This record gives sequence, C-alpha cells and structure tokens, in this order.
Amino acid sequence: MTADTVSAVPRPPAPKSPAPEISGAEAVVRTLELLGVKDVFGLPGGAILPVYDPLMDAAELRHILVRHEQGAGHAAEGYASSSGKVGVCIATSGPGATNLVTAIADAYMDSVPLLAITGQVFSTLMGTDAFQEADIVGITMPVTKHSFLVKDASEIPGAIAAAYEIASTGRPGPVLVDITKDAQQAMAPFVWPPKYDLPGYRPVTKAHGKQIQAAAALLAEAKKPVLYVGGGVIRGRASAELLTLAETTNAPVVTTLMARGAFPDSHQQHLGMPGMHGTVPAVLALQEADLIVSLGARFDDRVTGKAALFAPNAKVVHVDIDPAEISKIRTADVPIVGDVRDVLVDLESAFRTAASTTTPDTEEWWSYLDGLRTEFPLGYAPTTDGLLAPQYVIQRIGELTGPEGIYAAGVGQHQMWAAQFIKYERPNAWLNSGGAGTMGYSVPAAMGAKVAEPDRVVWAIDGDGCFQMTNQELATCTINNIPIKVAIINNSSLGMVRQWQTLFYDGRHSNTDLNTGHGTVRIPDFVKLAEAYGCLAIRVEKEEEVDAAIQLALETNDRPVVIDFVVSADSMVWPMVPQGVSNSYVQYAREHAPAFDEED
Repeated sequence: MTADTVSAVPRPPAPKSPAPEISGAEAVVRTLELLGVKDVFGLPGGAILPVYDPLMDAAELRHILVRHEQGAGHAAEGYASSSGKVGVCIATSGPGATNLVTAIADAYMDSVPLLAITGQVFSTLMGTDAFQEADIVGITMPVTKHSFLVKDASEIPGAIAAAYEIASTGRPGPVLVDITKDAQQAMAPFVWPPKYDLPGYRPVTKAHGKQIQAAAALLAEAKKPVLYVGGGVIRGRASAELLTLAETTNAPVVTTLMARGAFPDSHQQHLGMPGMHGTVPAVLALQEADLIVSLGARFDDRVTGKAALFAPNAKVVHVDIDPAEISKIRTADVPIVGDVRDVLVDLESAFRTAASTTTPDTEEWWSYLDGLRTEFPLGYAPTTDGLLAPQYVIQRIGELTGPEGIYAAGVGQHQMWAAQFIKYERPNAWLNSGGAGTMGYSVPAAMGAKVAEPDRVVWAIDGDGCFQMTNQELATCTINNIPIKVAIINNSSLGMVRQWQTLFYDGRHSNTDLNTGHGTVRIPDFVKLAEAYGCLAIRVEKEEEVDAAIQLALETNDRPVVIDFVVSADSMVWPMVPQGVSNSYVQYAREHAPAFDEED
C-alpha cells in the first residue's frame, strides 16, 4: 500500500469530548451569561444559596442586592420596560418567592418580559410542608406565561433558555423557573445550546393579508377614524411605524396610559390619553368615532367605561399579537393577529392602495376635534390652601428634565398627573403599573431603569403612600451607586382614595390621612428618612422653590436625591369619568358644566 493510498483511507471522526460537568447552580449562572443577561436583582436565602456561590465569581453578571424581593421584581420590570430587554430577578423559596408574586402579577398585566428564578426545597421534601416551602409554580400559574419546576440539574439550561424565549417573544410577559435545592447541588453535563421543546407555543407574527386589506378599506372609507394605541406598540417597538401610518392616513391618535410616548405628544394628530382621566378630545374621539383601529390595546374598563355603551357607532379593527385579546371585550369587525410592527407596515402600504380609489374625507372630523382641543385644554385649578399645586410640580419636573429622561410613577393621583402633565416624545420614557395598579412600584422600577439606562436621568414620581411601601430600595441605590431622583408628591393622604371619598362618599375621609406632610408633625419625616439612606434630601413648600430644587437634583449624580414636595390634599385629578358609566358622560358634562376640565 502506497503512501497516497494510505492517505485516501477515510478516518473515523475524532471522538467528541464529553460536555463538562458542572453543578446545577453553576449552570444557572452560565446559562444567564450565555443568554446575554448582564444585570440581575435578587436576595439570597437557604433554598437558592447554591446559586449565590458561583454568582459571586461571575465576571459578566452584575448582581444587585435588594432590600425586599418585591423590590427585585419591580426593579427587573423597570429594567425591562426602559430597555426592551428581559428583566431578571432571583429569590429564595417560601416567603422569598411569594414576595415576588406582586411584581410577577404586575408584569403579567402590563406585558413586561420578566424572568423570575426561585429556589425550592429539596425535591424529597416537597409536599411535606417543609421549612420555607411554598408551591410557587401553582401560586404563579395564573399570572405567568409559563412556570417551570426543575428537579434535575441537567434540565436547568433548557428550562432557563426556554423561559427566556417565552418571556421575550409573542406577547411579552413573566416566566418563572423554580429549581429545587438538590438540582442546584447536583452535577450534570453542561450542553450549550440546550435542546428544549415548547409544544403549542407558536406565536403568530405575520398577519393574514386579506385582513390587512379589509382594515385598509375601512380606514380609507371612514369619516371619523381614530388610532387607539396601547402599550403593545411600545412592547413591539413599533413607534416609528405608527408615526408613518398616522401621517399617511391623517387619522387622530390617542395613546393609553401604557402607551404614553408611543406617539409624540407634540404631534398635531395626537389628542392625548383616553379613559377615566383622559383628555376630553381623546375620550370623545373614541366615543364618537365611526372606526377605531386598536393597535396593541385591550379595551380595558379604564378606557371604555361601561363597555356595552362604548363607541356605539364605531366599527373596530383590532390588532394584537395575543389572539386571546381579540374580541374579548369589544367584538372586532376586522380581527388581525400579528406583530404590530409588521402589521403597521403592511397596513400603511395597503391604505395607500385603497386611498388611491377612495379619497378619505376627515376634514369635518378634524374641525370638530380641533374645536374640542380649543374648548377643553388640559389644565388645573390653583390651590386655595397656600400649598403647592401637584400638577405644577410634576409639569416643571418634565420641562426641566426633558423628553430624554425616564419617569417611573407610583399609583394614584400623582400617576395620573405624571401621565397628563409631562410631555412624552419617545417610547420607554414612561414607566408605571397600569393594569395591576401596584403601590410601591416607582422607586424600585426607577432603580432598575437607571441600571439599564445609566446615561439617562431617571425620576421616580411617587406619592407619600406609595413611597412608604418600597423606600428601603434607596439603600440599594446608595450602596450600588444608582443615582435616581425621587419626587414625593406629598399630600399627606392616600390621594386617589381620598378623591373618591370626596366625590362618592359625601366627603367622609375614612382612613386616608397619612400625617406625612402637613403641620408640625411628620410621620415619617421624609427628609430625615432620605438622609438616613445616604441621599441628598430637600423639602419644598413654596412655588418659588420648585425650580431650584429640581435643578439641584438634576445636577447631583453622586447619590440619590429625594425631594419632599408638600402639596395640597384638595387637588383633584380632572377630567374624570366615574367608574361604570358610559363615556357619553363626558358629552353630557361638556354640555352642562363649562368648567368640566377642572371641576366636574
């Protein structure tokens, strides 16, 4: 046999080197790193302790130790909502895991991509009421896209990778991965990329062409169209495509509480926010429309009022990536399931074709809406008790900070004022708890946003009630050099509840006075509290002090800043459509109360 012959003989493939064996805990950390995760928020405990050992040596993964697991969840939400990335939080079993539930439910309601990793007791102890045992998979099942229970170390990479994919694709949302302690401690080969199967999970992204054409035809024929924009446009990163469609169709645009910033407030076609505390033009535009094109919105009760009486003369085109939302509340004449960004591109093209044969006639509609804008500009009444007007404070925060800032609000009156009086020009600038209405969201969400977007100014606009639920995360901010700005809109009460008591309970203010801001006794004194956390703390009680305090906050970047704005408890959120009535109430109020925008 010659040398040439020898070289021609096929050789068997070299044996593959076996996958390295590592612990399940190391697999958690390695998987997160390989998925591109850079930051996680968490708090250790016994059942998750194995993960925290390799986490200490993870060069590519920054762990931020929070002071409460709820703070970890909201911080991960703020991280995700400001950046579009998946937010990650970690907790131990039992109460550690249950403390995440509020944030998980919050993320589920607002379609926030969230990955929650929890430790679980040894698999041999499950079901025995072991120390710090809780069935967190069962508890979170109604408020997650999916929940995994992992008992085998070899399954950890696949479970986390699958969870990451589910959280970030289709309609975003939270996914839980619960890992037993023995799975974390056991050794198993680490194979990357892992193989996993998601039977039945096939998000539809491409809409049906005939549905697009039908929607375009309705848009071309409509005399009173409205683009009803929901948070799905922001989650779907479709703001540029929305702007193109709006300008092509010349249709008015309303942006829900979750969609503030999806369409520039400064744009002439924007009518404002619809709903219970929406602008009069936005509310009446929806109510009197002959066509509503719903884009990533879900017709929730805060927008529709009494759903059976909502927009009685309107046909509905409903675009959503989640088929379960289509016709859930309002039957759609043209249902479109698909990715909103792709749908907007296709719809704009189809509209151009349809409009070439049918010229849209919206001149009379715009004349009416412009008249409403002139007649009912958004405003507020001056205070009569000598205290600050909260609307003025929030407006100045927005004006002095500008549209490149990020604003995270708590829940209540200050949330609505921040939605109304700050001008939003870009998506992901406005963070709030819209669906769940979670008090305590603001400070940790702002913290998470600042971690994700360190070069932006981040404000937590909070109420004195909300602030007392999660202010301990200021310690996290100080220690980890996360210099957020906190504006406490301190009306010394649970303001929105007090407003309802004033309007609907004969002014009987039962258990809504918090004693935090008025008079000589302040419990707690927010300035002293903030200073104890290592923050720069300021109290503002006069209008002439407002700008200087905000400017000082903007100039201070070596530590968090807390400003206690002492505002009037009698200030109300206007306009207001009472719960459970038709949005036609706005038309009635317009005809019977000239000062509706301020006092009715």
